[in-house]
Amino acid sequence: GGLILFAIFSLVMDVFKIGYYSSFYSCLSAIKIIYPIVQAIFVVVQTYFLWVSAKDCVHAHLNVTRCGLMLTLTTNLAVWMSAVTDESVHKAHSKLKKNMTEEIFRWLLRGNLPLSGMRSSSAEQCKCYSQICQIFKNGYFWLYPFNIEYSLFASAMVYVMWKNVGRFIDHHSHHIHRLKFRLFRRTFFVGIMLGLVTLVSGLGVLILYEVQVNSSTESNKKSQALTMYYIFNIVCLGLMSLVCIGGSVIYRFDKRDMDRHKNPTRTLDVALLMGAALGQYAISYYSIVAIVASTPRDAISALNLTYALLMIAQHTFQNIFIIEGLHRQPP
Repeated sequence: GGLILFAIFSLVMDVFKIGYYSSFYSCLSAIKIIYPIVQAIFVVVQTYFLWVSAKDCVHAHLNVTRCGLMLTLTTNLAVWMSAVTDESVHKAHSKLKKNMTEEIFRWLLRGNLPLSGMRSSSAEQCKCYSQICQIFKNGYFWLYPFNIEYSLFASAMVYVMWKNVGRFIDHHSHHIHRLKFRLFRRTFFVGIMLGLVTLVSGLGVLILYEVQVNSSTESNKKSQALTMYYIFNIVCLGLMSLVCIGGSVIYRFDKRDMDRHKNPTRTLDVALLMGAALGQYAISYYSIVAIVASTPRDAISALNLTYALLMIAQHTFQNIFIIEGLHRQPP
């Protein structure tokens, strides 16, 4: 389900890219228009393949199957790296255009400074005047995160399939435990409502923050936006940390057998979870160092320091809770 959701947004992004590049067919190479078309076909075929075959443990033509799955995995990683690079270059150019005059920006792009390595693509050099062109341009850059997540999602699923090639399932693991989900039973409804409220509130705070910081020229309004942003995130991180600690405590009272058997899916889940947390740990660590070393210290710095410390705590407690939950046997 998650894969299909990201695939739909990736297809919409490809449609926007095709529409945007088609506006400049006279000054672009054909490959710029062909690439999103081929990528859309790849997304459709791969999503169908994973939907149908994700649970297969192949026992015929093992080498060919492993080779094909590894080729698919590396293709997804290449698409992911391309999307991350495109998004980063776009943000860098947007920042340069915002902070410099148009003449200085052109001067940099001509190669008069080392920043010429960040030269824009041929699509950036073509002028985009029409309203529909602007919609396509802004739309597909906003949809890049979904394409990035799709590539990572598909890579993880293909990796598990690759690990399962030739694998024999243990007899004890053939039982299937289906969770009986009822919306209004016990506390399920409360949890869903709290989650939706937090999600909607977070989106609202993010939109207000972006609007105030990017459009306002008054430092007072920017400071208020930063304060609102940090306070909301501090409250959310504090609540999440408490909930994860509470869940770990409940695990101690609800004693179950731990599943120690080999499971490629769970192993990958734990590796990705820890690997993703390392990036956030690094960001928080450098934020703490920068805040402690900076002067003068004001209220924003104090909120930023609290936010960074809570981010480390929240990721630590959350990872412990999730990893322990992954190893617990069903009731």
